[in-house]
Amino acid sequence: MSTIKVYAVMIAAATIGFTACEKKLELVNPNAPTSASFWKTADDAVKGVNAAYSSLIIDGSYMRSTPLMMDTRGDDAKSNSPWLQMYNTGKFALNTADGAIYGWSYGAFYEGVSKANQVLHYVPQIEMDAELKNRILGQAHFLRGLYFFHLANFWGNVAYPTELPASKVAYYMVQETPEAGWAKAMADFDAAAGLLPVSYDGVHGPDQGNKGRATKGAALAYLGKAQLFNKLWPEAAASFKAVIDLGIYDLMDNYRDNFRENSENNIESIFEVQFDGSVGGTELGWGGTPSSSWGKYSARAITYGPRGFGFVDVQPTRAAFNAFNEEKTVDGKEDPRLRATMFFNAPGVTLYGQEFSVAYANNPADLNDLFVRKYQNDETKPNEFDWRSGMNERLLRYADVLLMYAEALNETGATAEAYQWIKLVRDRVGLPDLSDTKPAMTQAQMREQIAHERLLELSLEGKRFDDINRWGWLKDPVKLAMLKERDPEFNSYQPGREYFPIPQSEIEINKGWIQNSSY
Repeated sequence: MSTIKVYAVMIAAATIGFTACEKKLELVNPNAPTSASFWKTADDAVKGVNAAYSSLIIDGSYMRSTPLMMDTRGDDAKSNSPWLQMYNTGKFALNTADGAIYGWSYGAFYEGVSKANQVLHYVPQIEMDAELKNRILGQAHFLRGLYFFHLANFWGNVAYPTELPASKVAYYMVQETPEAGWAKAMADFDAAAGLLPVSYDGVHGPDQGNKGRATKGAALAYLGKAQLFNKLWPEAAASFKAVIDLGIYDLMDNYRDNFRENSENNIESIFEVQFDGSVGGTELGWGGTPSSSWGKYSARAITYGPRGFGFVDVQPTRAAFNAFNEEKTVDGKEDPRLRATMFFNAPGVTLYGQEFSVAYANNPADLNDLFVRKYQNDETKPNEFDWRSGMNERLLRYADVLLMYAEALNETGATAEAYQWIKLVRDRVGLPDLSDTKPAMTQAQMREQIAHERLLELSLEGKRFDDINRWGWLKDPVKLAMLKERDPEFNSYQPGREYFPIPQSEIEINKGWIQNSSY
């Protein structure tokens, strides 16, 4: 199968100035690529949009930092990392003096915005096949929307540029509201949905058969997700129903297949970031100027890996473990998602070819601890210490869409209709039908049930804190007390720290910018 190839496109002008006798001579290297000279052909357009994808695979985004930022703040995950910045991320204890991790993520997303903006600015001027041009523009809209989504969700009060800077003065960005960011993200996803194909299998051009490119389904699903985050319930329900009505997505029979390298880009996957252990060079893409020596690896596996097999920077909470054990399957067995989600001491649990009880026999603390299994290469590697995982990051799965659709229906008052979509997710793992066990739930009861269903289905996939935040639990004294009991990391939460700090360099460079509250 062909997958998207990510190119590094460097578009810069080299200018040397000499000053003598109050005269200035500017010499421009005629061989250096510039924004004006690069965008000429259809091939340039393809390379340009591929470069916009490359911001997804560097350390600041999904290679490592973004999953850390999303996971550690939920009540399904905790961090006892020796690296203080990782340790503090999940404890809402970051400050502006150290921009590691959250600052790298901030930079990665703006890098992606810049690349997408170049595509949207220059590609319309290129004479090329109209359908290919639409697909390229659609992908640029989708990617910019995705980067805006993260910027609005993580920082809120930042800039959301949609045009290339016209001058040096324009490099100083205007601080905007979160509402402005969400509006621009939704506009981009809507535009992308109108331009993108359902699949690349039937298209004609250099992108034919490519896996990993944004599709109509991905654009509609993210549009619905952004609408859901903004409590636009009817609109979100319509967007999710449009995804379902495409008729091309389904749930994998085996839940675990969503987190194996040999089952990537499957029928349940709506959008995933493409990593590959066999592509590119041998160095890790930590960030900075892209290099041909970079591999296309993820460092998630080693970062989350269990003790002795990885760095143990992120672990499941006992509360999440207990939630899986609240209910048995119809045949009286354990929810199979538990063993797909975490390693723990129980008969038959193995990790990296070893029995859990044997691997930690001489360490009572680890023997009674919990470790992350999702996105680990435990079936194919002896450990994660080579740093290089080729496993794709599944950003959005069909199961998530089904549960968000159920939520949107419930919030519009169609609680009875929500049951059937939750049932699909529960049927996969053999849990009983809620219509039998909890019939005629009220809207409030269904709201709580969906929160439980999302915890079990999406645990350690970067969804939980977003859910907690958008549901208003941080502002509800009863819910906040529950979170503190489930995960003591919430004890250091302060109002306003649902957002990350804006990197101090941005505050200093862009005059008039105001730091997010409580920092």
